[in-house]
Amino acid sequence: MTRKTILPLLALAALLSASATAQNTTDNMETLELTREWDKTFPQSERVEHTKITFHNRYGITLAADLYKPKEAAGPLAAIVVCGPYGAVKEQVSGLYAQTLAERGFLTIAFDPSFYGESSGQPRYLTSPEISTDDFSAAVDYLSTREDVDPQRIGIIGVCGWGGFALNAAANDPRIRATITSTMYDMSRVNARGYFDAMSADDRYHLREELNRLRGEAYRTGVVPRDGGVVDPVPADAPLFVRQYHDYYKTARGYHRRSPNSNEGLLKTNSLAFINMPILTYIDEIRTPVLVIHGAEAHSRYFSEDAFKRLTGDNKELLIIPGACHVDLYDNLEVIPFDRMEEFLHRAFDNADAR
Repeated sequence: MTRKTILPLLALAALLSASATAQNTTDNMETLELTREWDKTFPQSERVEHTKITFHNRYGITLAADLYKPKEAAGPLAAIVVCGPYGAVKEQVSGLYAQTLAERGFLTIAFDPSFYGESSGQPRYLTSPEISTDDFSAAVDYLSTREDVDPQRIGIIGVCGWGGFALNAAANDPRIRATITSTMYDMSRVNARGYFDAMSADDRYHLREELNRLRGEAYRTGVVPRDGGVVDPVPADAPLFVRQYHDYYKTARGYHRRSPNSNEGLLKTNSLAFINMPILTYIDEIRTPVLVIHGAEAHSRYFSEDAFKRLTGDNKELLIIPGACHVDLYDNLEVIPFDRMEEFLHRAFDNADAR
């Protein structure tokens, strides 16, 4: 066999191997048993079709999502991906956002992040700077395959901690044509520096000591402790924002049986990765439109304002809602600026079409 014969055969073998690998990625997607009942914290809209879907990320994790589509919609639609808050599930805030925007003409999905809710991933109740960010791009992968979605008009919305992941995803994935953050947390900053940047380098060192003690203990015992979720009952000296979290997650207003925040929380050792991996490093390179929304009375307002200062270009907007606290932007339909969000998304997609 000549060298000229061998090279095409090697190329063909590589092509077949790549094809098989790509096929295996899809074939290995885990089959999830999804709840078929309407178990959201908000009423179902009669103007929207609701279906349960799954898709997978680059790490082989199968993600569970609710898809909302305006009834009698025609033609490829603009699509919006929603996730958050940190420690919440799709039956809570993200689902409300997704359904409301579907009523306004968008095809939307609200997904459970990797490792909790109805999504797969081991260990359970983990969060990761990389994987939590990649979940947004995985949703874009999925939407881009649908015939009823215009792949040139896909945007994302991140609420609370997933607002930071949304900015990180937008910096890394130019397919995301518009980004909205609502009542955003920078999870790297709050884990590394504490609230209002009150932690010192010594505080951080002692935190690392404790977290690595916990991970060593978990390796020996096989048990990783969880952070307990939202505190209940609320201590008498608790800050106002802790009471506000309790009012959402621990009452009929927002409680959900699969929500980590409503129950035993996420893994205590999650903080380790965030301390050393700042997720907002490259947000100044986001070229697509960004709308940053926060409540004027929110304890977390500084996360959005500081991130906004780092955004560049004339297609970035900051919207501060007078009188609103952090959790008002979870479910208060009198406060969440859906009109402004809809206008922003249409304008962002129209400008993208013009380019």
